[in-house]
Amino acid sequence: MKKWTCLILAVAMLLTLATGAVAEDYSGYTIRIYSNSNSTERTTWLINEAKNAGFTISIDDNSVISGDTAAIQAANENKDGDIIFGLNETRWSQLVNGVYENLSIMDWEPSWAAEVGQYVYPGKAYGLVVQNILMLYRNDDLGTKGEALHFQHWSDIVDCGYTWYRQGKVGGTTNANINNAMLYAYTDPESPAGGISLDGWKTLWNYCQNGVFTGDNYGFDPLNRGDVQVSTFYSSSLYGMIDAAADSSDNPMVGTLEPENWALVDIDDGTYYIAEYLGILDREGRSEEETEAVKAFAEWFGSAEVQAAWADEFDSYPCNEVAAAEIYDETPAIYTLKNCSLETVPGTDMTYAEYVGAHSSEWTNIMTNLGFYWADASAAPAEPDWDNLDWAMLTQAPAEE
Repeated sequence: MKKWTCLILAVAMLLTLATGAVAEDYSGYTIRIYSNSNSTERTTWLINEAKNAGFTISIDDNSVISGDTAAIQAANENKDGDIIFGLNETRWSQLVNGVYENLSIMDWEPSWAAEVGQYVYPGKAYGLVVQNILMLYRNDDLGTKGEALHFQHWSDIVDCGYTWYRQGKVGGTTNANINNAMLYAYTDPESPAGGISLDGWKTLWNYCQNGVFTGDNYGFDPLNRGDVQVSTFYSSSLYGMIDAAADSSDNPMVGTLEPENWALVDIDDGTYYIAEYLGILDREGRSEEETEAVKAFAEWFGSAEVQAAWADEFDSYPCNEVAAAEIYDETPAIYTLKNCSLETVPGTDMTYAEYVGAHSSEWTNIMTNLGFYWADASAAPAEPDWDNLDWAMLTQAPAEE
């Protein structure tokens, strides 16, 4: 539950920024930022607060760059970035390991490094926000009528006996993480189908084929309207959405931290967590003075004070333990779920997050080549002939027309 002091904290934060929390004025250099955590509200807030703290920044909102793939590709192509934040472990492991030709993460350690716990790539990148993917259901007359839902795996949704919402496209961070949760039970390091068993792909197809897509960006709205009984959503912003649920539904979900007509599906496997990180790009041609400005911004942005204000403003949960303690009396239930992303994949020495990173491009290619997540039900593709597929071809990017 959020502390009563969060409003006082937010006011104090604004006063601190206005009076110059950063000892030196770095506004002479425009710091170029790439991020997928870039809603219009977030970018506007960050630009204004950075200005108050003595920084000039440039960051595109999601009308220009949408999603982690677009953010990382733009940074790699433009070669003009100073800071990158957001993304998740999959992208950050690629960044830190030098997968992208034009992107190198600079060695750096902020004063608050010890405050982010396990969410760190030592000397490179440090956690900002932690969130996960949630499976929700209504338990009122528009849902299960009081029946509690318990699954062993996320993929058990296909046999739950209720209507569920599914996304309408392959791409996007949230969509990818839903797929990560769905495929968790089907890892097979020996499988030519991207390290996932054939049963896994059949189940994911079932999820698409028999799920409901209503044209909404994410799964909260159809659940809130009562169009479906089970759905998926991301933890960041959930409580804020429920607070405003009556604005967009005649039969809204009720009860923010203490649910009244909805609940989390109890899933033995837990859920797939991601952490968004902050790192400094090693930009060619940047002077020492300019680099100091960039480092000062990163130090400021990731600090407990700023992350507490960011978390309070955008209903997120900070990796910074000091910031979290400032905002919450206790950890909200949606962040106490088991974290399957850190479980070791049988037959490997990789965590599931690392396994996802190793296979994510293959999974995207498989889903794209086979036509997963069609938006128009009347134009749904035929189910694949599972026993006669060329996985060597399907795991490759589709040929350009």
